[in-house]
Amino acid sequence: MIAADLLLYAYRSGAFPMAMADGEISWFSPDPRAIIPIDDRFHIPHGLKRTLKKNPFEIRIDTAFESVMRACSVREETWINDEIIASYVELNRLGYGHSVECWQDGELVGGLYGVALGGAFFGESMFHTATDASKVALHALVMRMRERGYSLLDTQWTTPHLLTFGTLEIPRSKYIKLLERCLDDDCSFV
Repeated sequence: MIAADLLLYAYRSGAFPMAMADGEISWFSPDPRAIIPIDDRFHIPHGLKRTLKKNPFEIRIDTAFESVMRACSVREETWINDEIIASYVELNRLGYGHSVECWQDGELVGGLYGVALGGAFFGESMFHTATDASKVALHALVMRMRERGYSLLDTQWTTPHLLTFGTLEIPRSKYIKLLERCLDDDCSFV
């Protein structure tokens, strides 16, 4: 297991771990770095607006953190192994790791997890088994961040999926400055 103090130090420094195919843990600090603006530049795709109006999911916070992680790890290529899961479950126990979950008829059908420090949320991964569930979870995350005074949503890298929400790539040097400015913010995720 990665020690919690090392993980938190890494996030404060702009780095994060991933498990490689051989099980080894490697550390990354991408340049450029991807972020999703949580102000009015956050884009809600038209189809998601329709889904949100129907309100098909119950949103819960931190009720199934490990289950969200395990669901996120179910893919052909994954960076989430048992060591990563144990490490982040410990961050959740300590109040730094959080999950945003979509439930439908008593079943977990989508969600995301990440780490909250100061005014930053570091998104790690998301999953869905029901249409739009991960998108609804991301929307719920952004709304929660706005309500609670957060200013930085780090997505690490850009993906075609994240681009639909207005993801931006910025130089790592700019990212580090943004991160340093928000780490002292007094925000509470729960």
